[in-house]
Amino acid sequence: MDPITHLMTGACLARAGFNRKAAYATLAMTLAAEIPDLDTLWSFDGPVATFQHHRGITHTFIAAPFEALVVVGAVWMLHGWRVRQASAAATIPTPAASTAEQTIVRPLTAAPVRWGLLYGFALIASLSHILLDWLNNYGVRPFFPFNPRWYAGSIVFIFEPVMFVALLVALVAPLLFALIGSEVGARRPVFRGRGWAIFALVTMVGLCGWRQVEHDAAIQLASTATYGPEGSNGAEVLRVTASPYPGNPYRWHTVVETPDFYQMATVDTLSSTVATNPEQDLFYKPPTTPAALAAKQSWLGQTYLDWSSWPLVTDIGPAANSDSAPGAPEWTAVRFVDLRFMYDTAFMQGRRHPPLSGTVYVDADQHVARMQFGSRVQR
Repeated sequence: MDPITHLMTGACLARAGFNRKAAYATLAMTLAAEIPDLDTLWSFDGPVATFQHHRGITHTFIAAPFEALVVVGAVWMLHGWRVRQASAAATIPTPAASTAEQTIVRPLTAAPVRWGLLYGFALIASLSHILLDWLNNYGVRPFFPFNPRWYAGSIVFIFEPVMFVALLVALVAPLLFALIGSEVGARRPVFRGRGWAIFALVTMVGLCGWRQVEHDAAIQLASTATYGPEGSNGAEVLRVTASPYPGNPYRWHTVVETPDFYQMATVDTLSSTVATNPEQDLFYKPPTTPAALAAKQSWLGQTYLDWSSWPLVTDIGPAANSDSAPGAPEWTAVRFVDLRFMYDTAFMQGRRHPPLSGTVYVDADQHVARMQFGSRVQR
């Protein structure tokens, strides 16, 4: 999921009641809900390194306890700093205040400081990140390094508007009502927004359940449709996948594999229809040329095939040799595309610019000359 959704989920989890049990719960759970995305730091090593480590070890069950420990450690240092600041302020008497007022020591936190409990809450928030990322079709490897398999629920788009709005309202509404309450002189509660937070979390669970039902229906519809060139009797369907559209739980992008080709379609579970165009949606399985074989053995190729469950690896032919003098032998370009992402939404143009695609350039000796992921070249 997008980072803001992760952060808001952690905050709502805390406001659902955890913040009443331990001090700093909201801060710790908000940070812990996003800390697995520290794997983006690998971007300094180039696009292929970023792709290789994205949703890698930081998105695993074995790393979650350590990530929670890091967050709690940071909060512990913050608490120590606050204690020192409060102690320093307490040693400076205020001339205008009475002796009784000077002896009043206000607590730093509304809830008690319980580090063990806070660690458990941060661990829950860190695990929520893995769960949310599992919901979309990119997938996660929660059992890595013991089990390298990717798991993907494929029921929620990477940005889900309904989920985003529910979380945002749950966090903003208590602030607005508090502002209104202060205008009329109402007493300000210590903990606010518990009901709103629970409502947002229940909405998320309900939405995921609804989408799971529609996802299964889309798979069933796609499995029974007829595929192949115009005039054919249809081909045997070997497997099917369905990817979500944002906002609309009834619309799905499906891909089927047959012995000779892949075919994409748009499924509407509300009307029980499967729309596909063989001229645009049918992709014959490309042959494995020497250049394609060399590209598959490259760093990008091995990483891509390890992740992608629906790869289309195509030798697209000669390409300009940009690293040599004019007249040098041309390269051969081999393109890697995942068919699960080749569809258009309000947030991506998957048909013209498939996301998460890469190109490997192979020279005349079948050696890898250049690797490019998206628009970035691996140096």
